[in-house]
Amino acid sequence: MSKDGEPAALRRMLGGITASLGDRNTHKTLTETFTVLSMPPTDEGSKRERVERSFAQVPDSDLLQLAERFLQTQDVDAATCIQLQDVLWAEASPPEIPMRTRREIARALDPTVLVQHPARFMKMLDRFWAINDDPFSELLSPGQGRILRSRIERHFIRNPDWSTEELFEALGAFEASDGRFARFIEAAVAGDVLLDESVQRLLAEMINEHLRTTGSELREMGTKDGYPRLALVPSQLAHTRRLKNVVFASLRKPDIRFRSAVDNDIEVVGGDALVYDRSVGDEGIRWRDLQSWWQGEQQIPNDTEAKNTLYARLHSSLPDNSPGQRNLFGSYHRVIGAAVYDMPALLPEVWLHWDPKTVKQRGPQALLRFRMDVLLLLPHGQRIVLEVDGSQHYTRDHGRTPDTAK
Repeated sequence: MSKDGEPAALRRMLGGITASLGDRNTHKTLTETFTVLSMPPTDEGSKRERVERSFAQVPDSDLLQLAERFLQTQDVDAATCIQLQDVLWAEASPPEIPMRTRREIARALDPTVLVQHPARFMKMLDRFWAINDDPFSELLSPGQGRILRSRIERHFIRNPDWSTEELFEALGAFEASDGRFARFIEAAVAGDVLLDESVQRLLAEMINEHLRTTGSELREMGTKDGYPRLALVPSQLAHTRRLKNVVFASLRKPDIRFRSAVDNDIEVVGGDALVYDRSVGDEGIRWRDLQSWWQGEQQIPNDTEAKNTLYARLHSSLPDNSPGQRNLFGSYHRVIGAAVYDMPALLPEVWLHWDPKTVKQRGPQALLRFRMDVLLLLPHGQRIVLEVDGSQHYTRDHGRTPDTAK
């Protein structure tokens, strides 16, 4: 919820932030803003009273979504932006990175290696820190260099007499939330900032030398615009393989042919299986990802129709003789409700998941699994297989007598 885990703390924070809506809107635009933020509409009272009444009706379960929508749709100052980002990023349970490790990382990074393209580097800093020039700072304290952006450009870019540790100190990186620091490190080694794969890998190895003591490391999670995409993940997940394809939602075993094991070129002949052929990102496969893929495959223009037809298609693939599996699938969607959009998708009747890197090492049978009842692909390459066993697995006499030996 909020950083200290209390919904009340998040409500207090958002209450203070949303209060500004009354000052920035007319009565007419305030109504439109309520719609954009998915806040309950209110018509009576002053603008301040309307905002307070609307916000009071937002349930605790919707506060995080409100924070995200506010960040995406409203003009906010740097301090408010940082507040909202920290709350949202904390929900992803980022790895804990102690101050000592952060300082060791900073001391290991050479400024001349870190800054390959100054404009791109400064743009990256803008995403995480409040560095914009204050036009009054120089007027209030002439010659004192209190403008952070100007100080960074002068001391770290043009005439570098700052170390990376001094830069991190000025940014507030040592005291920042774990989520902010993790994303900052990922962005610092990103391809669109460095434009050099060899430098990406060099910096990642320098950082990992110190991160590993915390049980985390920067690991390649695919590519973006042709460059390696590096993400900070728990070290114990380093062995996890990236998924490339999923063949699922079929009652009959499909005929799977491998045209090229090295190139991940598979062909599914006949049958009614679905083949998810999009790249699986760091977030795994959420319902939103599956629905987007389905909508494109079926050329469905309406989101609601896509959601309903996808659910019906997956449900139809569940065996009639497995009421437990049908109950699991239905209960998951019924209990979670509309929030399923951002939750891991339940992939039923999975016949294949495939990883070309493993195939190169272990042969084309490395990742064949015939068959899994349900597969979930979670963030950072984590996978969960759910098997719903029928009574034949733990009874004898045609299901009449429990059998502990079984």
